Amino acid sequence: MRDVVVVFARAPRLGAVKRRLAREIGARAALRFHIATLTRLVRALKADRRFHTVLAITPDHARPRLPVQRIPQGRGDLGIRMHRAFWRFPHSRVAIIGCDIPDAGPADARAAFRALGSADAAFGPAADGGYWLVALSPRRPARPFAAVRWSSEHALADTLANFSGRRIALLRTLHDVDTAADLHGTPNSKVNQG
Repeated sequence: MRDVVVVFARAPRLGAVKRRLAREIGARAALRFHIATLTRLVRALKADRRFHTVLAITPDHARPRLPVQRIPQGRGDLGIRMHRAFWRFPHSRVAIIGCDIPDAGPADARAAFRALGSADAAFGPAADGGYWLVALSPRRPARPFAAVRWSSEHALADTLANFSGRRIALLRTLHDVDTAADLHGTPNSKVNQG
């Protein structure tokens, strides 16, 4: 089966995306950042023919104008929604990548799939203790995202606890953009804050 990259994203709507960032730079600037980062990531991934790219969007009925297959995230916390996305492709190696990582791109997806050659899972750690990418082989634990404290510095450690006894690969550490300080510290983040 072909490898699959699933980009997880909120539909680009004013006031509904990057709320922490919006409190500091304004809702319109946060929306511009979200659209620019999401569009750049989806187009770059889609251009790489070594894997199939899918956009998992919330809310489920949203139809962003991007040239890529869309699937709904469905209800539940982030772990439930990611679990559901993995099981849509039960026989493929799947990488889920967040859309708020300006420095992420196709090379990271390729690195994750290479790592799955000898590991059961690969994670792209985020500097804040979370992770921006998770890739799983078809040999997946039954509950890979159980008891994870999402949006905390414990998210990666909690998830790794669910992979006890399995081979894990860690990719490069990147910064996600949640605040204005994150935005200004990221070289590839381009947003008009006017």
